[in-house]
Amino acid sequence: MTGSPGSGKSSLIDAMSRRGFRSMPEAGRAVIRDQVRIGGSALPWSDRAMFAELMLGWELRSYREARAMNGPVLMDRGIPDVVGYLTLCGLPVPDHIETAARLHRYNKQVFLAPYWEAIFIQDAERKQDLKEARATGRIMAETYDRLGYQLVELPLAGIEERADFVVDCLKAV
Repeated sequence: MTGSPGSGKSSLIDAMSRRGFRSMPEAGRAVIRDQVRIGGSALPWSDRAMFAELMLGWELRSYREARAMNGPVLMDRGIPDVVGYLTLCGLPVPDHIETAARLHRYNKQVFLAPYWEAIFIQDAERKQDLKEARATGRIMAETYDRLGYQLVELPLAGIEERADFVVDCLKAV
Protein backbone atom coordinates (compact mmCIF):
# COMPACT_ATOMS: atom_id res chain seq x y z
CA MET A 1 0.00 0.00 0.00
CA THR A 2 1.17 3.46 -0.83
CA GLY A 3 -0.23 6.96 -0.93
CA SER A 4 -0.45 10.14 1.04
CA PRO A 5 0.71 10.37 4.63
CA GLY A 6 -2.17 10.36 7.07
CA SER A 7 -4.54 8.69 4.60
CA GLY A 8 -5.28 5.60 6.69
CA LYS A 9 -2.79 3.07 5.28
CA SER A 10 -1.43 1.85 8.60
CA SER A 11 -4.89 1.74 10.20
CA LEU A 12 -6.17 -0.30 7.28
CA ILE A 13 -3.23 -2.70 7.49
CA ASP A 14 -3.90 -3.11 11.23
CA ALA A 15 -7.54 -3.97 10.41
CA MET A 16 -6.40 -6.46 7.79
CA SER A 17 -4.02 -8.03 10.32
CA ARG A 18 -6.95 -8.54 12.68
CA ARG A 19 -8.60 -10.43 9.80
CA GLY A 20 -5.62 -12.78 9.60
CA PHE A 21 -3.51 -11.13 6.89
CA ARG A 22 0.22 -10.85 7.35
CA SER A 23 1.85 -7.45 7.01
CA MET A 24 5.12 -5.57 7.13
CA PRO A 25 5.36 -2.24 8.97
CA GLU A 26 6.22 1.13 7.44
CA ALA A 27 9.97 1.82 7.23
CA GLY A 28 9.78 5.59 7.64
CA ARG A 29 8.19 5.63 11.06
CA ALA A 30 10.54 2.92 12.34
CA VAL A 31 13.61 4.76 11.06
CA ILE A 32 12.41 8.02 12.63
CA ARG A 33 11.78 6.34 16.00
CA ASP A 34 15.20 4.66 15.97
CA GLN A 35 17.05 7.80 14.89
CA VAL A 36 15.33 9.96 17.51
CA ARG A 37 16.02 7.36 20.20
CA ILE A 38 19.75 7.20 19.40
CA GLY A 39 20.22 10.87 18.55
CA GLY A 40 20.90 10.08 14.90
CA SER A 41 20.63 12.55 12.03
CA ALA A 42 19.09 10.27 9.36
CA LEU A 43 15.76 12.06 9.67
CA PRO A 44 13.54 13.71 7.06
CA TRP A 45 14.13 17.07 8.74
CA SER A 46 17.93 16.60 9.05
CA ASP A 47 19.49 14.34 6.41
CA ARG A 48 16.94 13.26 3.83
CA ALA A 49 19.38 11.29 1.68
CA MET A 50 20.57 9.19 4.63
CA PHE A 51 16.97 8.77 5.78
CA ALA A 52 16.16 7.36 2.31
CA GLU A 53 19.12 4.95 2.50
CA LEU A 54 17.95 3.62 5.87
CA MET A 55 14.40 3.24 4.54
CA LEU A 56 15.78 1.31 1.56
CA GLY A 57 17.61 -1.11 3.87
CA TRP A 58 14.44 -1.60 5.91
CA GLU A 59 12.30 -2.15 2.79
CA LEU A 60 14.76 -4.67 1.31
CA ARG A 61 14.67 -6.67 4.55
CA SER A 62 10.87 -6.50 4.66
CA TYR A 63 10.71 -7.62 1.03
CA ARG A 64 12.90 -10.68 1.74
CA GLU A 65 10.88 -11.57 4.84
CA ALA A 66 7.57 -11.25 2.98
CA ARG A 67 8.82 -13.43 0.10
CA ALA A 68 9.52 -16.21 2.61
CA MET A 69 5.90 -16.19 3.87
CA ASN A 70 3.01 -18.12 2.37
CA GLY A 71 0.04 -16.16 1.05
CA PRO A 72 -0.43 -12.45 0.62
CA VAL A 73 1.57 -10.04 2.76
CA LEU A 74 0.45 -6.42 2.98
CA MET A 75 3.31 -3.96 2.82
CA ASP A 76 2.95 -0.56 4.47
CA ARG A 77 4.81 1.23 1.67
CA GLY A 78 7.65 -0.37 -0.29
CA ILE A 79 10.87 0.19 -2.18
CA PRO A 80 9.22 2.42 -4.83
CA ASP A 81 8.19 4.74 -1.99
CA VAL A 82 11.87 5.47 -1.38
CA VAL A 83 12.16 6.54 -5.03
CA GLY A 84 9.05 8.68 -4.61
CA TYR A 85 10.35 10.20 -1.38
CA LEU A 86 13.60 11.31 -3.01
CA THR A 87 11.64 12.71 -5.96
CA LEU A 88 9.35 14.62 -3.60
CA CYS A 89 12.39 16.10 -1.86
CA GLY A 90 13.95 17.19 -5.15
CA LEU A 91 16.92 14.89 -4.53
CA PRO A 92 18.53 12.70 -7.17
CA VAL A 93 17.50 9.04 -7.10
CA PRO A 94 20.74 7.06 -6.96
CA ASP A 95 21.07 4.25 -9.49
CA HIS A 96 21.13 1.57 -6.76
CA ILE A 97 17.76 2.71 -5.39
CA GLU A 98 16.18 2.77 -8.87
CA THR A 99 17.67 -0.70 -9.50
CA ALA A 100 16.26 -1.99 -6.21
CA ALA A 101 12.79 -0.73 -7.18
CA ARG A 102 13.01 -2.45 -10.56
CA LEU A 103 14.43 -5.76 -9.30
CA HIS A 104 12.31 -6.29 -6.21
CA ARG A 105 8.79 -6.37 -7.60
CA TYR A 106 5.59 -6.52 -5.58
CA ASN A 107 2.17 -7.66 -6.74
CA LYS A 108 1.22 -5.91 -9.99
CA GLN A 109 -1.75 -4.27 -8.23
CA VAL A 110 -0.86 -1.76 -5.53
CA PHE A 111 -3.43 -0.12 -3.29
CA LEU A 112 -3.26 3.67 -3.25
CA ALA A 113 -4.60 5.54 -0.24
CA PRO A 114 -5.47 8.95 -1.68
CA TYR A 115 -5.01 12.24 0.08
CA TRP A 116 -7.88 12.60 2.56
CA GLU A 117 -7.94 15.89 4.43
CA ALA A 118 -10.75 14.76 6.77
CA ILE A 119 -8.53 12.17 8.51
CA PHE A 120 -5.08 13.75 8.11
CA ILE A 121 -3.30 14.57 11.37
CA GLN A 122 0.27 15.50 12.17
CA ASP A 123 2.18 13.82 14.98
CA ALA A 124 5.74 13.51 16.29
CA GLU A 125 6.76 11.42 13.27
CA ARG A 126 4.45 12.88 10.61
CA LYS A 127 5.40 16.51 10.29
CA GLN A 128 4.20 17.05 6.71
CA ASP A 129 1.57 19.70 6.17
CA LEU A 130 -1.54 19.20 4.02
CA LYS A 131 0.17 20.52 0.89
CA GLU A 132 3.08 18.10 1.24
CA ALA A 133 0.70 15.23 2.05
CA ARG A 134 -1.23 15.90 -1.15
CA ALA A 135 2.02 16.14 -3.18
CA THR A 136 3.32 12.90 -1.64
CA GLY A 137 0.23 10.98 -2.76
CA ARG A 138 0.54 12.35 -6.29
CA ILE A 139 4.26 11.53 -6.53
CA MET A 140 3.80 8.02 -5.13
CA ALA A 141 1.08 7.36 -7.71
CA GLU A 142 3.34 8.66 -10.50
CA THR A 143 6.29 6.60 -9.25
CA TYR A 144 4.39 3.31 -9.01
CA ASP A 145 2.78 3.95 -12.39
CA ARG A 146 6.18 4.65 -13.99
CA LEU A 147 7.48 1.39 -12.52
CA GLY A 148 4.64 -0.55 -14.17
CA TYR A 149 2.25 -1.13 -11.29
CA GLN A 150 -1.53 -0.94 -11.57
CA LEU A 151 -2.90 1.37 -8.89
CA VAL A 152 -6.15 0.51 -7.15
CA GLU A 153 -7.45 3.56 -5.32
CA LEU A 154 -8.93 2.89 -1.90
CA PRO A 155 -12.35 4.39 -1.27
CA LEU A 156 -12.70 7.32 1.13
CA ALA A 157 -14.57 5.19 3.64
CA GLY A 158 -14.31 3.76 7.13
CA ILE A 159 -11.61 1.23 7.98
CA GLU A 160 -13.87 -1.82 7.88
CA GLU A 161 -15.39 -0.80 4.54
CA ARG A 162 -11.89 -0.26 3.17
CA ALA A 163 -10.84 -3.66 4.52
CA ASP A 164 -13.83 -5.28 2.79
CA PHE A 165 -12.78 -3.53 -0.44
CA VAL A 166 -9.22 -4.87 -0.15
CA VAL A 167 -10.46 -8.40 0.57
CA ASP A 168 -12.75 -8.25 -2.49
CA CYS A 169 -9.87 -7.04 -4.66
CA LEU A 170 -7.57 -9.79 -3.40
CA LYS A 171 -10.21 -12.43 -4.15
CA ALA A 172 -10.47 -11.14 -7.73
CA VAL A 173 -6.74 -11.60 -8.36
